[in-house]
Amino acid sequence: MASYSAASPVSTTDAPADTTRPLVIVTILFFMWGLLTSLNDVLIPHLKAVYTLNYVQAMLVQFCFFGAYFLVSLPAGGLIRRIGYQRGAVTGLAIAATGCLLFYPAAKSGYALFLVAFFVLAAGITILQVAANPYVAVLGDPRTASSRLTLTQAFNSLGTTVGPYFGGILILSGAAALAPDQIAAMPAAQQAAYRATEASSVQGPYLALAAALALLAVLFALVRLPRITHDDTLPGAPTTSIFRHTHLVLGAIGIFLYVGAEVSIGSFLVNFLGEPHIAHMPAADAAKYVSYYWGGAMIGRFIGFAAMRVVRPGIALGFNAAMSMLLVLIATLSGGTLAMWAILAVGLFNSIMFPTIFSMALHRLGDLTGRGSGVLCMAIVGGAIVPFLQGALADRIGLQPSFFLPMACYAFILFFGLKYARLYEQAR
Repeated sequence: MASYSAASPVSTTDAPADTTRPLVIVTILFFMWGLLTSLNDVLIPHLKAVYTLNYVQAMLVQFCFFGAYFLVSLPAGGLIRRIGYQRGAVTGLAIAATGCLLFYPAAKSGYALFLVAFFVLAAGITILQVAANPYVAVLGDPRTASSRLTLTQAFNSLGTTVGPYFGGILILSGAAALAPDQIAAMPAAQQAAYRATEASSVQGPYLALAAALALLAVLFALVRLPRITHDDTLPGAPTTSIFRHTHLVLGAIGIFLYVGAEVSIGSFLVNFLGEPHIAHMPAADAAKYVSYYWGGAMIGRFIGFAAMRVVRPGIALGFNAAMSMLLVLIATLSGGTLAMWAILAVGLFNSIMFPTIFSMALHRLGDLTGRGSGVLCMAIVGGAIVPFLQGALADRIGLQPSFFLPMACYAFILFFGLKYARLYEQAR
């Protein structure tokens, strides 16, 4: 998932002459939070099997993770205004590292502490995103800011691509994968020992991630970065409500549903590919295929960057949403390798949706742009709600039919794209 932050107009002082080293560190940050986010897709089926959870209970992982975006975004902005962007990034890294460290005792304590660890980790990532995003724009020539953002977003996508692959190897490859009835037949003491053993597979990888985040925090604290300041005295302060702008309101709904659909599909992929009539894959093998889903989004961003130079954004958005609907429908109504590759291919068409909806929703808001951006960023909470709702559907009607929910999400995005297909032409 692409990362964006709501930022007020900024200016910089004390910029270093050589920006290569700071930009490398910032780019590594984008890679790390992409990797950490996509690792959830591996941990959800693992924890579901270990603790014999239903789908609603398993989706509490995404509920806690993306719920942090909603709860922490505004406080993060206030914190960064008080302590500064560089210290804010260091704080975010330290909190994220603490979240990773919590996975160690969680493996011994149970599912509830895992959920706390996910929330703490996501809170750190949220602070980190709000603090680090502006540096992409200021570390270099303003005329090449867009190319730098493209580069960092590519590394974010690279993180989401490799995360499930290595997560499958490090976390799922040694799993015993006992059936729920086999676990239930064990004595209570044996159940507890089994769950502790299986849950312990997350300890090593997340301790390593905690160490990497701590190292990045040290590097970020030591590197010389420009000081970013806000211009809070812009003339013509907005006095009207941002919610009077229909395209912003519909765009916020679009962001909510897009993030929800993208995260929900990724969250259920391992279980979907494990279904006997789909691919009947062991979890460790299925996790590697999740990388195709996120890798498709990475490739699609480069294709979209070229295609949208000649295609109107609304038309491109509508086409991708229609293709996503078609692919989800095929995956829902068919089986075997056709269903498997259809659902994986959705990632390719997810690629341009977030930035396209985001930019269309903010079009011509003027002084309201900063506030509108904040509303759109809070709409990322869709990643918490939609997977939870699909989990409830999966428990009630089955996993494969539950994918009608993300298909409905894409239907709204199709509507939004076609409704505002001539948005930029109308402005002239």
